[in-house]
Amino acid sequence: MKATGVVRRIDDLGRVVIPKEIRKTLRIKEGDPLEIFTDREGQVILKKYSPIGELSEFASGYAETLSKTTGHIACITDKDTIIAVSGGSKKEFLEQDVSEELEQLMEDKEVYTSKENSDLAMPITKNDNNERRNNAQVVYPIISNGDTIGTVILMSKEANKKMDEVEKKVAQSAATFLGSQMDI
Repeated sequence: MKATGVVRRIDDLGRVVIPKEIRKTLRIKEGDPLEIFTDREGQVILKKYSPIGELSEFASGYAETLSKTTGHIACITDKDTIIAVSGGSKKEFLEQDVSEELEQLMEDKEVYTSKENSDLAMPITKNDNNERRNNAQVVYPIISNGDTIGTVILMSKEANKKMDEVEKKVAQSAATFLGSQMDI
């Protein structure tokens, strides 16, 4: 564990304020759920909760099926990181932080489709630096109980491939199914 040098007191209602700097660094926003763990030494550990992260094994299988069915790179994200990838480099995508543009897309609950050879390809990870590697993309939000909890992303492996209605419907079906699994 990393010491921050910050000390906070518990108030009369049992609350502790997490300093703004730590919330910003860990990308914890107002309303984000946190899991609370304890260990044998009496430490209390707070971890940002990812509802779709609990389905990571299932999401990996689903991403593999999407990739094999469409012939594209398939990624499934929670709100912060890519939790499953198939058809592409796991090292390049898996467990990478999502880009600010993708975060905003999730916040707005928007569907995104880039066109063939477009300069408007959505950066998926923070490490993308707006490179034009996977121009044709479909990004569909996973929504559960009215909240976006992640995305399903399809990216073309071929430079001149254009995403069409089939890929949009496949991504929509996957996102709807994953969202419904969280409602159960």
